[in-house]
Amino acid sequence: MLNTYVYVIRIRFMMMLAYRVNYYSGILIYALNIGAYYFLWKAIYGSSETLGGMTVTQMTTYVAVSWMARAFYFNNLDREIATEIRDGSVAVQFIRPYNYLVVKMMQGFGEGLFRLLLFSVPGMIIASLLFPVQLPKEPAVWVVFMIMMFFSFLINSQINMLTGLFAFFVENNEGMMRMKRVAVDLFSGLIIPVSLFPGFMARVLEWLPFQAITYLPGSVFTGRVTGAAVYQAMFVQFVWFVVLIVPIWWMWRKARSRLFVQGG
Repeated sequence: MLNTYVYVIRIRFMMMLAYRVNYYSGILIYALNIGAYYFLWKAIYGSSETLGGMTVTQMTTYVAVSWMARAFYFNNLDREIATEIRDGSVAVQFIRPYNYLVVKMMQGFGEGLFRLLLFSVPGMIIASLLFPVQLPKEPAVWVVFMIMMFFSFLINSQINMLTGLFAFFVENNEGMMRMKRVAVDLFSGLIIPVSLFPGFMARVLEWLPFQAITYLPGSVFTGRVTGAAVYQAMFVQFVWFVVLIVPIWWMWRKARSRLFVQGG
């Protein structure tokens, strides 16, 4: 069974290679995004040395690493699942000797590995050359960050699965998928670090899974979170990963009894 899932990862990785030119151009687009945010935050800081507990250099590094990490954890599993539910092809998955949701997760991971190797790594190198990005010198920080980025992928994929599975209960969840994407980018800290949200809003976000996707890994990478707080941040990610398994399992059980096919 393990070999089957490894094969799924490999197949998705090879499929992404067929469209690698799109990702080469995507590196340029992400570099432009990072540049735009760099000059925006530089203007916002003005003569101030810190903002929200982050220096200008930390903010630049945070923006760069957050966008490059997004290339790894981002996927369209919600749209894929919703499409397969609407056209009825998901019914075939019920009789196959593997877990449908695990297969989708492995497909997303194969895509993420491709983005990491051919998008995030070269993109981060380019960003480091163009902008004052301060990379960690301690190998331990890189190891912790990679582990946290893996959990970012898991948590983001779980949210995508939940959104996609709603297609079992509504005929069209396109609006929900759009809303989810905006919520993840905004509340995860990709656009604005969680520490810069108003006090009440920041406390609310601490009880939601979004910060575990971008803000916590980015804070560790930039050195804003150090010492024992690093393990606390990793624990928060692990807890959300476990917690999100429950609604996914519940929705999958309920959904199997509600499957109907739209169209011919």
